[in-house]
Amino acid sequence: MKILGIVASPKGEKSQTLKLVQGVLEGAEAAGADTECIDLCKLKIKYCIACGACYVSGTCIHHDDFAGLYAKMLEADGLVWGSPDYFRSVTAQMKTLIDRMADTIHCQLFLEKYGCAVSVAGGLNHAETTGYLNQLLIGFGASTVGAVGAAAAVPASLVAAEAEARSLGQTLVEAIRSRRVYPEQEAVHREMRARFKHLVAANKDAWKHEYEHWLNQGWL
Repeated sequence: MKILGIVASPKGEKSQTLKLVQGVLEGAEAAGADTECIDLCKLKIKYCIACGACYVSGTCIHHDDFAGLYAKMLEADGLVWGSPDYFRSVTAQMKTLIDRMADTIHCQLFLEKYGCAVSVAGGLNHAETTGYLNQLLIGFGASTVGAVGAAAAVPASLVAAEAEARSLGQTLVEAIRSRRVYPEQEAVHREMRARFKHLVAANKDAWKHEYEHWLNQGWL
């Protein structure tokens, strides 16, 4: 079992978000998973320019660090996405990564994966950021098992969150092992597949890669 943590904090080793992602990965390791943690801010990932090339070929026109990270995400059974709360959302680095993943949502490429979200905010807005990240994971086809967040201005909040993070890592492993089903999320998955089935079919002549993917999955 492979679980990949992605940290989108520019603070490096001083990041509180990093500590919580590492806590989730420690819990996952204790439950028997192989883990890896990626510092997103050390990678060079260019902005999406909405050219649509990935719809046609499945490959981005940019030559940067995205392809290697994306391959790791597709290989992983579980994903831990972590970003500090910057103005009630994720950091620019995380958003840049997300914007490069249009093919992921069109083809529902995270189907059968599991994930969770982590955030630290200066105040009490971390739930907005973890909620956003988990909604994205679900939209991409994954099932989410929860979230952990903390307020940096409240030391007790950080201490409690570190314990919660390790527990969340164990929950993530257990969900993967048991192929846990979350009925409310399954309803979203069905809605997303219905939406993109129509979209991909309507563009089948232009979006060759995505149309072939849907055919191969038996969804069309």
